[in-house]
Amino acid sequence: MKKRRLGNSDLLVSEIGLGCMSLGTDQKKAAEIVKAALHEGINYFDTADLYDFGVNEEIVGESLKPVRDQVYIATKVGNRWTENKEGWSWDPSGDYIKTAVKDSLKRLGTDYIDLYQLHGGTIEDNLEETIEAFEDLKKEGLIRYYGISSIRPNVIKAFVENSNIDSVMMQYSLLDRRPEEWMPLLDDKQVSIIARGPLAKGLLSEKMLNKASEDGYLDYSYQALKDLLPQLKEKISGKKLNAVALQYVLSNQSVASAIAGASTVQQLRENCQAYNSPSLSKDELDLLKQLTKASKYANHRE
Repeated sequence: MKKRRLGNSDLLVSEIGLGCMSLGTDQKKAAEIVKAALHEGINYFDTADLYDFGVNEEIVGESLKPVRDQVYIATKVGNRWTENKEGWSWDPSGDYIKTAVKDSLKRLGTDYIDLYQLHGGTIEDNLEETIEAFEDLKKEGLIRYYGISSIRPNVIKAFVENSNIDSVMMQYSLLDRRPEEWMPLLDDKQVSIIARGPLAKGLLSEKMLNKASEDGYLDYSYQALKDLLPQLKEKISGKKLNAVALQYVLSNQSVASAIAGASTVQQLRENCQAYNSPSLSKDELDLLKQLTKASKYANHRE
C-alpha cells in the first residue's frame, strides 16, 4: 500500500487507515481485523480515549503490541466522561490533556503516541494553553506529533496559524466536500487532512440507499440521494461505488490518509480492494465534481 507523509512529520502513513471505533469490544475478533489490516499494508490506526470508555485503546494496544515499532497509533483527547458514564464534557485544559495522555499510554501499553489529536474544540477555548500542553508532551517524548479533529473553520484556522499541528481530521467524502475550501491554506502550511467518513456512513457503498435516512444526508434530501447515488455508480462504469468514493478522496494530495472503519475482516478487505482499484482519470474526477455539491461550512467561520 502506498504511503504519504503526514504534514511536516516523519510519519509515512498508509493511504488507507483503520478507524478503530467500530472494532467492538471482543479482543479476539478485533485482533483478527487488525491482523488483516496489517496484511493489507495498513500502518495507521486511529482510536480515541472516548471510544468504549477507553476499552478501544486497550484492544488496539494489545492487538498491535507485536508490531508496535512498525505502525503508527493515533488517539484523541478532550472529551471527558462523567462519573456515571452517561455523557461527557469538553475539557481542553492543559492539566487534563497532560493527565489524559498518561491514561491513554497505559491503556495502549506503549511509551509514546505517534499522533495525539484534540477531539473537537471551540474558538472560545484557551487555545494557547492547549497548544502549550501538546508542545510540552512532545518535549517529554510522550507524543511524537499532534493534530486536531475538527470541522470548525475558525478553530482550524487558529491552530494552523498558531501551532505546529501536522494534521486536521475532517469528515470528507463525495457527499461532503466542504474540506476542499480549506485545502489551499492547509497545503500552504504543510498540514495534512486525515479524511474520516470517506464512504459517508455507507451511502457510498454497494448498499447505497439502504443506508439512507428519510432526512437525507447533510444538504442532500432523500430524493436527491435517490437520484444521485445511482448516477455516481453508472457514470463511472466498471467501478464499485466504494472504489469511486475512496479514489475521489485520495485524488487530493492534501489528504494523507482516508480512515475507513471495519467491524469485520470482510469489510476491511472490501475497503482495501476498493482502494486497490485503478485511480480515477481527470475526466472522471471532473464529472464527479459536476454531479456533487461543493458546499461550505456555514457556521463557526470568524
